[in-house]
Amino acid sequence: MNIHESAEDYLETILMFCQERGHARSVDIAAHLGVTKPSVSFAMKRLRENGYILMGDDNRITLTPQGEAIARRMLERHNLLAAFLVRLGVSENVARADACKIEHDLSDETFEAIRRHADGGKEKP
Repeated sequence: MNIHESAEDYLETILMFCQERGHARSVDIAAHLGVTKPSVSFAMKRLRENGYILMGDDNRITLTPQGEAIARRMLERHNLLAAFLVRLGVSENVARADACKIEHDLSDETFEAIRRHADGGKEKP
């Protein structure tokens, strides 16, 4: 699954809105990510062409199973890393911002080690 960091951010944001509202809209994505609506439109076109999202006639955006799998992976990484950093004493705002940066570049091996440590050393089922 080779996908660019910005695409992962878009998919993660779409998932968050879908969990909250059942769908995402370009205007909400733009506001959340601090990008322009034309940037979101271009990204949505690419994500749709690659089979990660679906766009309804009403321009509501939902994830395909493939897009949702990537989004869930990124959101899980983000949430676990942010919580881990907070437990280390980092403020919540800084922890969330840093988790956003780390989540994309961290190897699976390192992430799993952090997960085990955060879970008290228990192996993942």
